[in-house]
Amino acid sequence: MFSFEDANKYGKDAMENMLKSYSAMAQGMQTLTTEATDYSKKSYEDNAAVVEQLFGAKTLEKAFEIQSDHAKSSYEGFVAQATKMSEIYADLARKAYEPYEAAVATPAPAAKKASNAD
Repeated sequence: MFSFEDANKYGKDAMENMLKSYSAMAQGMQTLTTEATDYSKKSYEDNAAVVEQLFGAKTLEKAFEIQSDHAKSSYEGFVAQATKMSEIYADLARKAYEPYEAAVATPAPAAKKASNAD
């Protein structure tokens, strides 16, 4: 039989798991926010530097070269940042689920009794 003490223990365990999961989510979101902010700042600075270079270009060919180089480096930087962000998201999901792994792996006593009755 599922007693009050069992219910209390499972409730306490569930609350602890939830708090651990929320903590992992908060840390992950903070990391994502920091990464996005840093990337935006770097991107803005890079774009400003390119605009300065474009204004200083003496020929149209030089301007095209500056723009082409910038487009290539911007694309590579974006792909690298997107990869990094996806790894952070995956790590966030893994850490948020971690507290629940043990609870999901072991059935509750009531479920054990029901499966043994079959």
